[in-house]
This record gives sequence, C-alpha cells and structure tokens, in this order.
Amino acid sequence: MALLRERTATSSRSGSLPGSAPARLPGLALAVLGVALAWSAHQLVPDIPMLTAAVVLGIVAAHLPVARSIVRGAARPGLSYAAKRLMRVGIVLLGLKLSLDDVLGLGWATVTMVLGVVTATFLGTWWLGRRMGLPGDQPLLIAAGYSICGASAIGAVSEATESDECDAATSVALVTLCGTLAIAVLPLLQQPLGLSDAEFGRWVGASVHDVGQVVATAQTAGPGALGEAVLVKLMRVALLAPLVAAVAVSVRRRRRAGTASGSGTASGSGSRTASGSARAGGKRLPLVPLFVVGFLVMVALRSTGLLSTAGIDAAQRVQELLLAAALFGLGSAVDLPSLTRTGGRVAALGLCAWAVVAGVSFAGVLLVMA
Repeated sequence: MALLRERTATSSRSGSLPGSAPARLPGLALAVLGVALAWSAHQLVPDIPMLTAAVVLGIVAAHLPVARSIVRGAARPGLSYAAKRLMRVGIVLLGLKLSLDDVLGLGWATVTMVLGVVTATFLGTWWLGRRMGLPGDQPLLIAAGYSICGASAIGAVSEATESDECDAATSVALVTLCGTLAIAVLPLLQQPLGLSDAEFGRWVGASVHDVGQVVATAQTAGPGALGEAVLVKLMRVALLAPLVAAVAVSVRRRRRAGTASGSGTASGSGSRTASGSARAGGKRLPLVPLFVVGFLVMVALRSTGLLSTAGIDAAQRVQELLLAAALFGLGSAVDLPSLTRTGGRVAALGLCAWAVVAGVSFAGVLLVMA
C-alpha cells in the first residue's frame, strides 16, 4: 500500500496518470462492471442511490481476497483514470441539473440561508479537521464534501489541488457513509421536530451531501418535499464552481510563496500538495480549472431553455454513469487497515461536521420559513 500511495502521489503531483491506454483497459473494464452492479443494486432497492452503491462496491473490491491483487495491480491505472478523468466529465455534465431560473426562484432569503450553511460548514469542518491533525488534504476535502455536494465536490477540489488519491478516497468513504445514514435518520426526525413537508424538504436539501441521497431522503415526505429539497440542493451545487476556483487560487499562491522562499513548504492543509508540486517542477495551476469552466458553460446552456427535456435527461443519465465509474475508482483506493491510524479522528470529524450542517441548516430553514 505504501508503494501504491507513493505512485499515486507522484502521478498526482506531475499532473499525469500512470499507464498507457492499453494498460488502463483492465481497470476501466472493472469500473464498468462496478457501475453495472451499482445500477442493479439501485434497481433492486431504489432507496440505495447508485453513486453510494458504486463507492461501497469499490471499497469491497479493494478488500476481497480474490480481487485485491487485481485492484491494486493490473487494474490500478484504469481505476485511477476513472477516478480523475471521468470525474471531471461527470462534474461538467452536473451543470445541466441547474438553471439560473431555479436559483432565482428560491428567493433571496433562501439563497442567503444556503450561502450561510455552506460557509459555516466548510470553514468549521476545515478548521476542526486541521485541529484534529488529519493528514494531507483530508480536512479540506471532507469540508468540501459536507458543504457542497458530497463525493462530486471532493473529486472537484482534489482535482484542483492535485490531492493524493488516498486522501480523496478516505474523504469520499466518510461523506458517503454519513450521507447514507441521513437517508435513515432524517425522516425519523420530521414529526418530532414539527416540520412541514416543505420545511423538511428544504432542510434535507441544505444538509444532505449527495444529490441522490437528497432524493432518497426527501421522497419519504412526498413530492412537495422532494421538489423543495432538489431546488435547495441544486443551489448548493451552484456554489461548487466558486469554491473550486477559490481553492485553486489559494493553492497557486502557496506554491508561488513556497517557490519564492525555496523552502519547499507551505502552511495550511494544502502544504503537502504545494511543496510536492514545487519539487515536481513547479507546475502552475490554472486560475479556474477547465472542468469548472465547463460546469459553468453547462449551467448557462441549461438556462437558455434551448435544450430539450429528452436531451437533458440523456445527459444526466450519462453524467450519473460517469460519476459512478469515478466513485468506484475512488472507493477502490480506500485501504481500511490503514484507516485505523486516523479512523477515530476521521469518524469524529464526520459526526461533528454532520451535526454542524444539520444544525445550521435547520436553524436557517426555520428563520426563512417562519
């Protein structure tokens, strides 16, 4: 595993992926199989989002004795390719879920509430993760996942910072676990908290991580709650682009400072990434990553109203399949035994972040809909 981590970190710092195109075929074939199994699980049990199933299946594949050597050997180049390149394309297509009319239709009070929830969750989780001493970019990635849109946000931020694949995989596993727990827990709280269907839907949209998990949770309260939840959730998704751009600018500045000082170090959670990149040749990050530009272009295209419903539905099906393949690849990079060294701290951070986003969003919903 140490060798895998070293190779992954090296490829991330250099901005390239290991293996030639033929070498990636076994891993890509395994990712396709994982997506097929995840889709089948979702068809059998609709309450299980396909993306959640894909992450879990990736983790299982990495630890099954019969498959472990393949996942960490011949299939690794293709799985890493899926986790990175396919993730980018999936995030671009994610922009087609959102239009400017949807955001404006929520009203400025709700938009302000969502901004407050995202800001408090991101900064609070990032600060707490650093205080707990979590390694590498884990505090930053977990904060992005909890505050924006789960695994998709983690993938986007890890691409912008060129984070170690193992840090991304650990963050995805944690966010997926907590988001899955929300599907079971939040519906049980609607009646005790005295929430109407509309209030419950907005609470779910503001607090649950992944879009699929939001749908699975909110649909328990009916179509009204589901509609409110999806709109609020898409408002959080809209904040993905400015968040990734801000992170990219921050890392770029740290790299420049590290290069100027010649010390090869930088402060904050991005220090390892920055110093590693400086040693690898000082590659400059773009001010705004290209896939974020693509995401914004898709939002603008959806807002024009020129796309047909059939075209949007087809693109969203492709987007979900690509993200499922990417998340299977990320899940296969999780090494559960190695998590025992930081597992307690990671779990504690996950529970604290979950409490923060649920509490802040609950208060925000009550204020907006009072």
